[in-house]
Amino acid sequence: MTKKKRIDVLLHKFVPKHVLLTKEESQNLLEKYRIEVNDLPQMFEKDPVAIAIGAKEGDIVKIIRDSNTTVKSVNYYRYVKKEKV
Repeated sequence: MTKKKRIDVLLHKFVPKHVLLTKEESQNLLEKYRIEVNDLPQMFEKDPVAIAIGAKEGDIVKIIRDSNTTVKSVNYYRYVKKEKV
């Protein structure tokens, strides 16, 4: 029986930084943009990055990407949900 080699997906050069928001930060985000959690793009609980950062259904993840055209980095948000089987 062969052992599977575990790869840390967060160390890959094409995977941007992912930050799990606290409940308070999540609520502030939704209030700031006057949106509901279902208005956010989604990522599944079984996504390799979601697993790596410990994201569970209902969490919001902030994705920080560096921009080649601006000085600031760009933030994106994803709502974590369970995948329908």
